[in-house]
Amino acid sequence: MDRERDMWPELPYEAWRETAATLHLWTQIVGKVRLSLAPWVNHSWQVPLYVSARGLTTSPMPIGGGILELEFDFLSHQLLARTSGGEARSFALEPRTVADFYARVADLLRQLGVAVEINDRPCELPDPIRFTEDRIHHSYDAGAAQRFWRALVSIDTLLKLFRSAFLGKVSPVHFFWGSFDLAVTRFSGRPAPLHPGGVPGLADAVTREAYSHEVSSAGFWPGNDRFPRAAFYSYAYPEPAGYSQQAVTTGAYYDKGIGEFILPYEQVRQASDPEATLLDFLTRTYIAAAEGGRWDRKALECALGAPRRVRPLA
Repeated sequence: MDRERDMWPELPYEAWRETAATLHLWTQIVGKVRLSLAPWVNHSWQVPLYVSARGLTTSPMPIGGGILELEFDFLSHQLLARTSGGEARSFALEPRTVADFYARVADLLRQLGVAVEINDRPCELPDPIRFTEDRIHHSYDAGAAQRFWRALVSIDTLLKLFRSAFLGKVSPVHFFWGSFDLAVTRFSGRPAPLHPGGVPGLADAVTREAYSHEVSSAGFWPGNDRFPRAAFYSYAYPEPAGYSQQAVTTGAYYDKGIGEFILPYEQVRQASDPEATLLDFLTRTYIAAAEGGRWDRKALECALGAPRRVRPLA
């Protein structure tokens, strides 16, 4: 039971609201370093962070003749920077303003001889404050940050398992720092109608390239002031007729305001089998999108992957 609680920790949004807001902005600063260094990949896949054995990492980024990696370590509570040249620098994750964190990251990169310019305006947030001017957000509850990461570890594992049952184009499991969520996306293989854009703090060109093809996307976010609770979500673009009326996992529902299926994190955490509950939600909402959108399911799907077992060919 203790192990289950550790794998699926409590994440009441109000209890770590200030830390979540600060950490969101910190991850944007580190994410924008990756945005500045990595070549553009379809659907902005060059910009996200990834769940690691200690926190969240940029993964390797090119810096001329070598590579750089930045990692939020939620066990030792440090931001780590390492290069393929053997150099390493770090500073503590502790209560500090966004402006101070921004300055510390810039100084750390200078010490490593890495020249990076980033736009200091946050993305996908209403009324953003420039990183260099933000002395409002300054909270860091180490225990809350670690619980958030431990939840991400369990969720990342399940999303990767879900990902294995698809033969078509499917994204890696990404942590998008703009929206502060962990996600995986399946593609039908067909182009989608031009997205209308209008996402706050995100250029329409970026949004339209991200949704250039039909998708069924699912993931997890820890909550925000507009939706103050941790939850799993699933949506389709374009949304097929009748999608919102489809029966999915017990306790899940379609939120008309957001335009997505929602399954509260707490319901998964309290389930007798959290992994099976989440996998059921991911599968049923995908089927709702694929059936409604008339995807070629026979050509796109396969059994869940298993270690050391080669996928049999049809």
